[in-house]
Amino acid sequence: MNLVKRLKICVFTFALLFIGTAVNAQITNDITHEEAFTALLAAKKNAEDSNVLVNIAVVDAGANLKAFIRMDESYLGSIDVAIKKAKTARYFNMDTGKLGELTQPGGIIYNIELTNNGMVSFPGGLPIKNKDGKIIGAIGVSGGTIEQDRAIATVGAKSILE
Repeated sequence: MNLVKRLKICVFTFALLFIGTAVNAQITNDITHEEAFTALLAAKKNAEDSNVLVNIAVVDAGANLKAFIRMDESYLGSIDVAIKKAKTARYFNMDTGKLGELTQPGGIIYNIELTNNGMVSFPGGLPIKNKDGKIIGAIGVSGGTIEQDRAIATVGAKSILE
């Protein structure tokens, strides 16, 4: 078999493997853009009703940013915090406030927030579950007090179940 023919077969085989992997790489329990916007807008409405200026981030099941809003005049520094709260909630599939309890000095995972390019271990990040109870993403809110952030995130996370 000549070199050109071998090369064509090799390229064809690689292409088939790549295409097959790309198709199978989709996560079936991922948040849709409709659900992400539903969570984002429900959280935004709750923030407006509470007179709190926040940044809100929604990530998908792979912890990739899916939707984001920065309310006018909200803190610039809270942009990164909101995104990291959402990612942290998805990385550990738990309320970031609960994670924070474990990361205190003497805690079983003290300093873990220094990993993964920085995480946030205080309230305002929550996993988002679908109607079957599967985690499909997460929401992070930053800009208010930690109690306000958690309350706003809770409204957003629960909104897709209604």
